[in-house]
Amino acid sequence: MSRLDIDHLRKWIGRSEARQERIAPFPSNALAATLDRDDAPYVDGTALPPLWHWMHFLPVFRMSDTNYDGHAALGGFLPPVPLPRRMWAGSRLQFLAPMRIGQTLQKVSEVRSVTHKQGRTGDLVFVTVRHSLSDGETLGVQEEHDIVYREAPKDTDPVVAPPPAPDTSDFSRQITPDPVLLFRYSALTFNGHRIHYDQPFCTTTEGYDGLVVHGPLLATLLLDLLRRNHPDATVTDFRFRAISTVFDTEPFSVHGMATDTQGEFRLWARRADGALAMDATARIG
Repeated sequence: MSRLDIDHLRKWIGRSEARQERIAPFPSNALAATLDRDDAPYVDGTALPPLWHWMHFLPVFRMSDTNYDGHAALGGFLPPVPLPRRMWAGSRLQFLAPMRIGQTLQKVSEVRSVTHKQGRTGDLVFVTVRHSLSDGETLGVQEEHDIVYREAPKDTDPVVAPPPAPDTSDFSRQITPDPVLLFRYSALTFNGHRIHYDQPFCTTTEGYDGLVVHGPLLATLLLDLLRRNHPDATVTDFRFRAISTVFDTEPFSVHGMATDTQGEFRLWARRADGALAMDATARIG
């Protein structure tokens, strides 16, 4: 295969895998503590909050199958895209029915598309995976997950300023992304990607300004903000896009505002420099 043989990579379209797991209460209790929530203890029968299924059905691979960056080595279920940087670009989710702690649930994942684009800094490959979470009879969560692969940064890359975040919101919260927060979220999601905990790797090998705040953690904090301000609402739809990178070097803030559509909210993460880090929309019932 040539360096970017997109026809070869597209052979992964349609590939699927299934996992089954009894949903234990510990991950939810640990995440609630990590987010500084005052929830009652999560026990069998408690409904999983939206996005908390990301702590379950985790891929487990041997240390000998680990790539240089802490991810699993190329190949397997996902196509072996030969670009070094892999990031969670966004997701579109529907929450169709409650999935509860104590249930034995099944997750089926399928590669839906593999596309190549030319970005400002070189090749980009987008892989979209559909995840379906059910109890065997009832579909609880339907998710489309976009993964982007890109080249390593070069000194000649153009510097593109991210768009500014909105100036006003209906509710907000400031977050201090210290290494303990990032480590705990990595541990809860079995995420070995070194950009979230290995500071020398981030700054020297990858060229980042500091530890990188996980995209799914930002998304989780956005829905957590909505739950804090509308605790009795049920989230039915959520979609988000990662816009710019957030580092552990400065606090950031999460914001929400009702839109003109009934039951819909725009949610976003704002960096300390005012840049938009993540843009999202949620609908509640």
